[in-house]
Amino acid sequence: MTTAKVVAFGGGHGLSASLRALRRCAPELDLDITAVVTVGDDGGSSGRLRAERGGLPPGDLRQALVALAGDHPSTRRSAGLFQHRFAEVPASPVGDGLAGHAVGNLVLHGLMELLGDPVAALEHAGAMLGAVGRVLPMSCEPVGIEARVRGVDPERPDEVRTVTGQHQVAVTAGRVESLRLTPAAPRACPEAVTAIGAADWLIFGPGSWYTSVLPHLLVPELAEAIISSPARRLVTLNLAAEKETLGLSVADHLAALRWYLPELKVDFVLADSKAVGDPEPVERAAESLGARLVLAPVAVTDGTPRHDPAALGAALVPVLGADR
Repeated sequence: MTTAKVVAFGGGHGLSASLRALRRCAPELDLDITAVVTVGDDGGSSGRLRAERGGLPPGDLRQALVALAGDHPSTRRSAGLFQHRFAEVPASPVGDGLAGHAVGNLVLHGLMELLGDPVAALEHAGAMLGAVGRVLPMSCEPVGIEARVRGVDPERPDEVRTVTGQHQVAVTAGRVESLRLTPAAPRACPEAVTAIGAADWLIFGPGSWYTSVLPHLLVPELAEAIISSPARRLVTLNLAAEKETLGLSVADHLAALRWYLPELKVDFVLADSKAVGDPEPVERAAESLGARLVLAPVAVTDGTPRHDPAALGAALVPVLGADR
């Protein structure tokens, strides 16, 4: 069995679900997994660390590392420690600076300070967790996310405003019309560019479209590497609209990829058969990218819009294992 090199793009829970699914593809497929993670988070624990101490926001990087953590009991315990979030100490006389922080965020931030290199810090953290893949930032500098949004104020539905910050874009009540990064052309992580060039598969989604998936296409060196890579490309669609994509149809998600990277060609689009509804417009949108639509039941069975890693893994096996 030959090893297939897979690069998965995203951030947060969507990328975590994708990575857990890719792990489920063994033993049918031998995959060498690399996660390339957005670095625009400015909310919660990550936002506090970024504002107070600078450096990359660690939260999405932590989630990816934990998704790839090894199965040995000690590494599973370490993964649990990374996810542990400090509760607030009631009536603390000196305040509580740890409340709300995830342990893994503090460890990653400490490693980045100690080693002075985010990639080396992530390699070390991956070794601590027995990770069965590699986690890389899309850029070694933090980025800001800005969106032009129509209808932020429901009383002025046609007014377009600039919404600043990943968190604010993710929870905006209006319709995102355009997206940009600050700085406008951040330098890509060199190791990520190398991984893309050597990949057999590039996987986009699931995840928050405007704040986790599309930002990768706005980093010029990443966009160029994605276009020129000999890899095949797969897009995994979301199961339901989030606040930032309200009003955006499933087919519109695919159109957004082409809008931000017109040269992008895709081989397969994977979607949940129930979430798609009428497959015809999605099929047309997939074909406009050069892709074939694959429908499969990939959602959890409790009715919530979450991907089931086992079901998603089962759907990925025949796609990733297909001959050219």
